[in-house]
Amino acid sequence: MRFDTRAIHAAQPPDPLTGAVNAPIYLSSTFQQTAPDRNRGFVYSRTANPTRSVLERALAALEGGRAGLAFSSGLGALATLLEAFPSGSRIVSVDDLYGGTWRLFEHHRRQFGIRIDYVDMSRPEALAAALEEGPTSLVYVETPTNPLLRLVDLAAVAGLAHAHGAVLAVDNTFASPALQRPIERGADVVLHSTTKYIGGHSDLIGGALVLRRARDAARYAWLQNAVGAVPGPFDCFLTLRGLHTLGVRMRAHSAGALSVARELEGRASVDRVHYPGLRSHPQHRLARRQMDGYGGIVSVEIKGGRRAALRFLKGLKLFTLAESLGGVESLAEHPASMTHASVPRAEREAHGVTDGLVRLSCGVEDPEDLAADVARGLGRV
Repeated sequence: MRFDTRAIHAAQPPDPLTGAVNAPIYLSSTFQQTAPDRNRGFVYSRTANPTRSVLERALAALEGGRAGLAFSSGLGALATLLEAFPSGSRIVSVDDLYGGTWRLFEHHRRQFGIRIDYVDMSRPEALAAALEEGPTSLVYVETPTNPLLRLVDLAAVAGLAHAHGAVLAVDNTFASPALQRPIERGADVVLHSTTKYIGGHSDLIGGALVLRRARDAARYAWLQNAVGAVPGPFDCFLTLRGLHTLGVRMRAHSAGALSVARELEGRASVDRVHYPGLRSHPQHRLARRQMDGYGGIVSVEIKGGRRAALRFLKGLKLFTLAESLGGVESLAEHPASMTHASVPRAEREAHGVTDGLVRLSCGVEDPEDLAADVARGLGRV
């Protein structure tokens, strides 16, 4: 089956008890046991819930993994993943990171004796050099990265990580499984903020891990239960609803983003446009080889710094100023003062998150209307 068909049908048969075509919302926190230590597969909803189980199987099927685990947020998924790596472990991470991930790494995990090194993984040779510096437990990747949309060659990085005995985890939030499936290119774990494209309607918070190997499922399921950062059944139901239209929406998001990127490129008030669908993107060829589309996020560097960026944002009418991304409505944000504000100024600017940078999440509105809106915003600069 092709992706759009699998998004609706894979691991989602009609409910066997009632024939309901959508998974019912099982609101029970606990389940009757037939005898002590004998049950029908469910005991307590932190451990497993029927609605959540449907979502987890569907996510695994779409990512090409052997098991899926749902969480109450993307950071809840990441925090649980990190619990698998004890004190003394070393993480080599991509250096262009979502601010919340950086905050969890720097302000929390380091105090437990985790070493974290950051590398520009758009150059596989930089990762190779970092791995030669010492034993590494986890290689952590975003591709495309947030917010600069740099790409990582997943097959190359997987080969390097595995040659050094490291687990490769990939945050696939920006692409979604509709456009990219890292497990097919060697990733061991795929992470999502399902809040974003998978949910798709800005009405839920969620996260997920998908595992390449069945033998890892029990270990991470134990951690999921022990840490307890699990979603409620209604959020799981909403996530499944979003999953059904993921392929259709990602094509619309991508069309809108390409229209916006082309409108911005070459404008006198713009320093640079970051979008892998543009031929000017330094990794455009990798995007064509590795992805089935270019995604709905465009980042743009406005000339004139913070004041100019804020004037641009104020001039937008269709793009709402708000954090998050991936919903059907278009959103705009200023990373330096919003999603990446926890990263020290010197560090974020060293990695390209300047005061003039604006991140645009293109929704599913008409591409021409979105292009006209960013032109309107530039008129205020």
